[in-house]
Amino acid sequence: MAISKDKKQQLVADLNEILSDAKMTVFAKYQGLSVAELQELRALARESGVKIKVVKNRLVRVAMGEIAAYKDTDTTALEGQLLYAISSEDEVAPAQVLAKFAKEHTMLELKGAFAADGKTLTEQEVQDLSKLPSKEQLIGQVVDMLLSPVNDVTNGLSGNLHALLDGVAEKANA
Repeated sequence: MAISKDKKQQLVADLNEILSDAKMTVFAKYQGLSVAELQELRALARESGVKIKVVKNRLVRVAMGEIAAYKDTDTTALEGQLLYAISSEDEVAPAQVLAKFAKEHTMLELKGAFAADGKTLTEQEVQDLSKLPSKEQLIGQVVDMLLSPVNDVTNGLSGNLHALLDGVAEKANA
């Protein structure tokens, strides 16, 4: 079914808005996935704050051409039936969502990505990116490292206090 010119212009405008705010856009081949599997992917993506878009590559190229950061971006990798995972909050989330889904659904094939600055990432770079911890995990690790000395002091004092109380209890019982 052909899409009207107005509908195409609306799709390009929507894509333009989404891509302008995107920190990372990962694209993957989805040929062979059922509608139910795509709905499952969308639900998984929604949990991580990632939007999944299935749009013609030509419309994506047009939208990218209207955005200053993507104007000179190489779009030759946009071939075949692709879906786009887009996040405006986390650079790693789209790659993680698609990689996680691809482990169970081998029909999904990561193909590449576009960073917010317009840089094109290869399939291998996207795979490597998907293995990084998420923003929340990194924040948690930093907080844990900052609290580590406090926890060590607390544990040390607690151990000495227990030993003191055990010694007092022994004297009282003797």
